[in-house]
Amino acid sequence: MNDTDGTNEISNVFDSLRPRLHGIAYRMLGSTEEAEDVVQDAWLRRRQANGAIDNEEAWLVSTVTHLAIDRLRSAKVEREHYIGMWLPEPVMSDNSPSPEQMLEKAENISIAFLTVLERLSPESRAAFLMREVFGASYGDIAHILGRTEAASRQLVHRAKLQILEKRKRFRVAPEEHIRLLKEFSEAAQRGDFAALRSLLSDDAEFVGDGGGKVPSFDAPLKGRDRIAQLYFATSKRYGDKVRMRIAPINGEWGFLRFIDGVLESVQSVETDGVGITRIQAQRNPEKLAALASLLKF
Repeated sequence: MNDTDGTNEISNVFDSLRPRLHGIAYRMLGSTEEAEDVVQDAWLRRRQANGAIDNEEAWLVSTVTHLAIDRLRSAKVEREHYIGMWLPEPVMSDNSPSPEQMLEKAENISIAFLTVLERLSPESRAAFLMREVFGASYGDIAHILGRTEAASRQLVHRAKLQILEKRKRFRVAPEEHIRLLKEFSEAAQRGDFAALRSLLSDDAEFVGDGGGKVPSFDAPLKGRDRIAQLYFATSKRYGDKVRMRIAPINGEWGFLRFIDGVLESVQSVETDGVGITRIQAQRNPEKLAALASLLKF
């Protein structure tokens, strides 16, 4: 095999693994741009590596994980000084996903899930994702993180306890979730305060990320009346310039809100099947840029 054939083979292997590598990096960092940077960095390192590698996949997964851990350490320091509340960058799910696909994705890529992962240390986050999302053995995790298998098991166990403590999910039939979203979006567009209020749970919560670029809240907005008033005020201010589209966001059905044809926010919505319990709205233009470039109302 000549050098060109070897390079092409390595490139083909990398291309086949790219979705998995990007998935690891995105779940670690909550940013598609940073995830892509990590994957590209891993590719450059592979090209610069001397000689053949016995297991290309293991090498690339290990390299991406280490790069993501290093980047997350830096990101955590930056996020301590973030203006307002931090939410992950949203991504659109595959076109026309089945209910089964949506449920499977929502378990490991939803905005709520990624937000909870922020509470973990970089190493714990990596260990948890490798085990619970990507099905790695404890031996593989130990090798990647440079720890013993026993220590790796402890990392995953503690991470699971932290996540279960903070993450309460309701199993809701997709049709019920979509019904609530449709009714809420219609009420929001016509400015119907009573209908908005009736579709929200008593203890509903709204979290917004403006990143200091657009107005948002420094703490979660709580209570159905305050949240209904927020949507009512937007309707009264912008009138028929407001449009809300239901779309698959990070494995769950949520809202794309457009104002005068421009993507203003991506809203992840949690329900208990009776009412909307939580809305996480990404409004930071920098985190909407990638999606906005793909969308036209």
